[in-house]
Amino acid sequence: METLITERLILREWKETDSEDLYEYAKSEIVGPNAGWPPHKNEEESKEIINMFIRNNDTYAVVLKAENKVIGSLGLHDRKPDDRLVELKQREIGYVLNPEYWGRGLIPEAVNRLIKHGFNKLNLDLIWCGHFHFNHNSKRVSEKCGFKYRFQKKEKLKLLNDKEVTTLYYCMFKSDYMEHSDIKKAPPIDD
Repeated sequence: METLITERLILREWKETDSEDLYEYAKSEIVGPNAGWPPHKNEEESKEIINMFIRNNDTYAVVLKAENKVIGSLGLHDRKPDDRLVELKQREIGYVLNPEYWGRGLIPEAVNRLIKHGFNKLNLDLIWCGHFHFNHNSKRVSEKCGFKYRFQKKEKLKLLNDKEVTTLYYCMFKSDYMEHSDIKKAPPIDD
């Protein structure tokens, strides 16, 4: 995975030594369940998740430059929510952020950087972003980043005892990204 840089963040590969930072927010009752997984029970569980991130090679550690601390994760996963579009080269963005850093615009900053990477470097045709119906913070991120609502789907979350949720899916096509006037005018960031 290529390291990506923004004004305030470094998006990089996970290291096992990040387990304390991950556990700090992954143990929270308001983080994992909003993303479909149970809170971590201990730092050892966080290490296991980090090793999974390293094996899967599709999830970045979100590092706040000012504190040199991992404050979240951001993935670009190989998922295809809409069966009618399976022929397109696509990924789905997923993210979580330590609640101590909510409300600062950090996840939109990271997501926008990953969108740029996805379309310009990975040559994707389409990027998805989804959230559960009760996760209003993620809805705001999707809208701020220019994703357009497409459809919703009822699902059962295996990791949360088959809890039933409605997932709202948003997407952005490369053509939408290229036409977005703010993106054309934005100053270049490392690519």
